[in-house]
Amino acid sequence: MYAPERQQEILRLARDGGRVDVVSLAEEFQVTAETIRRDLKALDRAGLLRRVHGGAIPAGRLDFEPDLAERESTAADEKDRIAKAALAELPADGTLILDAGSTVALLAAAIPRETSLTVVTHSLPIAALLADHPGIQLHLVGGRVRHRTRAAVDAWALRAYGEIRADVVLVAANGFSAEHGLTTPDLAEAAVKRAAVAAARRVVLLADSSKYGQEHFARFGSLSDVDLLITDSGLSPEDATAVERDGTEVVRA
Repeated sequence: MYAPERQQEILRLARDGGRVDVVSLAEEFQVTAETIRRDLKALDRAGLLRRVHGGAIPAGRLDFEPDLAERESTAADEKDRIAKAALAELPADGTLILDAGSTVALLAAAIPRETSLTVVTHSLPIAALLADHPGIQLHLVGGRVRHRTRAAVDAWALRAYGEIRADVVLVAANGFSAEHGLTTPDLAEAAVKRAAVAAARRVVLLADSSKYGQEHFARFGSLSDVDLLITDSGLSPEDATAVERDGTEVVRA
């Protein structure tokens, strides 16, 4: 099979299945993983597919949402630097909301044992990380748990966030930009993020630079809602300036 024929078949499989992965394609077409990566790169350049960790999705898929394991393995070094920088934003003896997200989970795991905080979260993985922390009073927000993110959503979660005020919220987003604001693939998840942002006096967005300019299906805020963006050095100075025009401070870890 010639490369154009293989690429056409890859495109068909992506459109039919919603995504393709390198390992499965290499097995199916009996070629190396590097050959498949070149095919995906060519299709990405042509605007027909969008490359994601381990594979690709059809271009224009705004509702695509990677699972928790995939998100944890993507941009791991950048997320680790962001999480460490975010430790400086913990309110001393204050109240903190932790949104669901892989970078926020890294921050939760890095909270020093001597830290004294009240923490509210709707993320099961983050709650598990903090459940035995001696200095933390932990409040777990309930609701329907989404399998893909292990986060509580819907009416119970929205009601809980409507009844509290916190010093700081550390929030995650699948995409952010000056033009489209803060976005995520799922409407229920977006509603809880919006409620968490509204419940805090200070909003800190933790997002690696690969998410800048990305747009997803559900919008839950604008950059003007964010007091501080902590990202990595992959965000260019020009893009950082564009973010700061909305009044958002930017830290590039």
